[in-house]
Amino acid sequence: MAISLLLTKPSSIPTKQIFSNNKLYHKNDTVSVTPILKPCSSLRTDKNDITISNNHKLSWQKELEQAFKDQLSDHYDYTNDNSFQELVDKRCVDNIRMLIVDAVQNAKAGHPGMALGMAEVGYVLYRHAMKYNPRNHKWFNRDRFVLSAGHGCLLQYVCLHLAGFQSVQLEDLKRLCKMGSRTPGHPENVVTEGIEVTTGPLGQGVANAVGLALAEAHLAARFNKPDAVVVDHRTYCIMSDGCAMEGISHEAAALAAHWKLNKLTLIYDDNHNTIDGPTSLVLSEDISARFKSLGWNTIMVENIHDNLSSFKEALMAAANETKKPTFIRVRAFIYCAHRPQICCFVKFEVKTLIGKLSAKEGTSKAHHGAFDEDEVKKMRERVNWVDRDQFHVIPMVYREMQIQTDHGERLEKEWCSKVYNYRSKYPHEGAELDLLLNGGLLPGWENALPKWSTSDPLDATRGYSEKCLNQLAKVLPGLIGGSADLASSNKAYLLGYHDFSQPDSPWGRNIRYGVREHAMAGISNGVALHGGGLIPFAATFLIFSDYMKNSIRLSALSHAGVIYILTHDSIGLGEDGPTHQPVEQLAGLRAVPRLLAFRPADGNETAGSYRVAIANRDVPSVIALSRQKIAANLEGTSADEVERGGYIVSDNSSENKPEIILIGTGTELSLCEGTAKTLRQEGRRVRVVSLVCWRLFDRQPAEYKEKVLPSRVVKRVSVEAGSSVGWREYVGVEGKVIGVEEFGASGAYLDTFKKYGFTIDNVTKVARSLLSE
Repeated sequence: MAISLLLTKPSSIPTKQIFSNNKLYHKNDTVSVTPILKPCSSLRTDKNDITISNNHKLSWQKELEQAFKDQLSDHYDYTNDNSFQELVDKRCVDNIRMLIVDAVQNAKAGHPGMALGMAEVGYVLYRHAMKYNPRNHKWFNRDRFVLSAGHGCLLQYVCLHLAGFQSVQLEDLKRLCKMGSRTPGHPENVVTEGIEVTTGPLGQGVANAVGLALAEAHLAARFNKPDAVVVDHRTYCIMSDGCAMEGISHEAAALAAHWKLNKLTLIYDDNHNTIDGPTSLVLSEDISARFKSLGWNTIMVENIHDNLSSFKEALMAAANETKKPTFIRVRAFIYCAHRPQICCFVKFEVKTLIGKLSAKEGTSKAHHGAFDEDEVKKMRERVNWVDRDQFHVIPMVYREMQIQTDHGERLEKEWCSKVYNYRSKYPHEGAELDLLLNGGLLPGWENALPKWSTSDPLDATRGYSEKCLNQLAKVLPGLIGGSADLASSNKAYLLGYHDFSQPDSPWGRNIRYGVREHAMAGISNGVALHGGGLIPFAATFLIFSDYMKNSIRLSALSHAGVIYILTHDSIGLGEDGPTHQPVEQLAGLRAVPRLLAFRPADGNETAGSYRVAIANRDVPSVIALSRQKIAANLEGTSADEVERGGYIVSDNSSENKPEIILIGTGTELSLCEGTAKTLRQEGRRVRVVSLVCWRLFDRQPAEYKEKVLPSRVVKRVSVEAGSSVGWREYVGVEGKVIGVEEFGASGAYLDTFKKYGFTIDNVTKVARSLLSE
C-alpha cells in the first residue's frame, strides 16, 4: 500500500475466520497484511495484490458493516483482499473528514473546504505512498510533503495525528488556531514537527517543493554509487487553483521541467473555486496543457472520491517516470437527477469537491468558516457517524496507519545500515556526506575567508563578495546557488563547480534561474529546509528584491538560512536610472523580523557579513553590495566586529566624549571618514561608526550600545544613499539624516551622488551646521 512501503515481507498471522458474503467462515490458512505498492514500481492491480490477515479483517468487520450497510450487496466478495482494502480506505477517509469537521466546529474558525475535498489524497499519501518515520521526523531519506495550499492545513494535521506524530495529538486538533497551539491557521515548520516548510501565501509551496526536489537530485548525483544508493526520496506537493494563478508557481514549474526533476510530484486540487467564487470568473486556461507545454508528465485522475485506486495508479506512474516531474490533476464526478421528470441521470464533470459532505459542497462558501449544527448533523448521517463523539477515531484507523509508519521505521534502519557500509566502502564521500548531514560546516571554515590589506586594488563590494564566495566554496561542500540571469553582474558564480543540470551535471553547484527572482527565492527556501546540509545563496539586484519579498519573509518565518546577495545597492549604480536604483528596498528588508540585513563598507566587512550569515544556519541574511568601487580595507573597519552589527571605526576623542558622531553604511562610510578627517583638522572631536547590520546592533547589551552611541552625544549625522526611514532611531531628534527621498536619477554614479548630497563636501557642510547649533 505504498510507493515506499508495500510489498514488504508479509507478516504471517494465523487466524480462524474471514469475511465471506457478509458472513464469517472458517479457514485455517495463514494470511498476512502486505503493502500494495512496490517502492518505485508499478501499481499491481490483480486480485492477488494484497494479502490481509483474518484478524485484521475481523477487527474491521463491525465497523464496515455499519458504515456501508446501505451500499453493499449480499453478494459482495469479502474474500477479495483488494476490495476489502478499498472499503477500509473509504472508512479511514470518512474518519479524516469528520475530524476536520470537528476541529473547525470546535475552533469556530479554519479552512475546511480544501481539507474535506482532498481527504482521499492526504490519506493515500500518508497511508500508501510516502516513506517517513514519525519517531524521527527528521530522518534524512524520508519523502517530503509540501502543502502549497496551506489553508488546507487541517488535512495535514489530521494525517500527522493518525500517522503517529507526537506533535499533533487530539488535544492539538481541539486547539486549532488557538494562541500557542501546534496547529496554527497555516502550516509552520518551526511549530509542528512533520511540517517541512511554512506555507500560506499561495504558490510558495510549489517553489519550495522544487527546491526540495533539486536538493535531492543534486545530493543523489554527488553521493549515490551503482552499488550504494544513499540518497533516494521523493517530493510531493498539493497545489490549489490559487497556486496555479500565482506567477511563482509558473516560474518554479518551468525550472522543474527544465531541470528534469522526475522525483517531484505536484497534485493539483482542481476544485474550480476561490474565495470570491468559481474560478470561471478569472480563469479559462487549461492548467494541464500549461504544465504539459512546460515539459511535465501530466496525468488526469477521474472521480477520486469514489475510486482511490486511480490515484494510486497515478502515483505509481509518477514513480516510474525517469525524465520529467509529474503533474496530477485530480477530478471528481457527481451524479445528480438533473431531469427527474424523465428519470434521466446526467453526469456532470466537476473538479475535486471543495467542502465534500457539506451543504456548501462544490462552492466557494466551503473555503473557510464553521458549519451550522443542522449541516453537521447531515454530514454525520451521510457517513453513518451519528452516534460518535466529537474527535472520535476508529481504533483500527490508528492500526491501519501504523502499517505505514512501521514500514518507515524499518526503512530508516535499513538506510542507516546502508550508510554505515557506504562509509567503509567510500570513506571520502562518506566523510563528506556525514559533514553535510550534520550541518555542513567544517570546523575552522571561517579561516578560508580572504583577508584584505590597504595595498589591495580597489573593487566594488560585489567583487569582494565574489572572492569570499569562491574561497568558501572550497571548504563548504554544501554551498550552492545562483543568480536570476545576473551572475556576471552580481559576481555570484562558483568557479570550477559546474552548473546544476540533468543529466549532464546534476552535481553542479551553480544554479541558473533565468529571469525568475520570485521562484529563485522560493526554491532557495526549499533547498535550505531540505536538511542535507546545503547552504543556498540567491543573487540579483537589490531593486528586484521586491519581486521576491514574500519568499524572503518566509525565509525568516521558517528559519531558512538562505543568503541573499543583492548587488547594485543604491543610487550609486548610476546610469540605469531610477527604475533600477533602490531607495526604499533596504528599509523594507530591515523591517522583516529575524532577517539579517548587512550593508558592508569594504572587503573586511563583506567577509565579516559572510561569516555571520554562514554561521547562522536558521537565519536568512541579505548582503547588500555596491557596484561602485571602494577600498578593500578602510582604516578601522573589522570583519570580526560585524557580528556586533555596529562598532566604532575611528575616534579622536581620547577620554573625552566626541562632539559629533557620523554613522554610515556601505560605500558611504568612506564619506564619513573623509568628513571626519576634515573636521579633525579643524580641531573637532569626531567619532565614526559603522552600522553594518541594524538588527545585530539592536540585540547588543545596552552597555555596548551606549558605548558606541552615547546618549549624551546628541549631535549625530547618518549617511546612507537610500531611504531615511528608520535612521531617526540612531541619530535622535536633534541629529541629521542624509538620505534619498526620491526615486534617484540616471547619470554617472558620481554625478548622481553629487545631486543627492553624497559627497564629502556636503556631509562636512551638514556636520558643521549641526556643530554650530
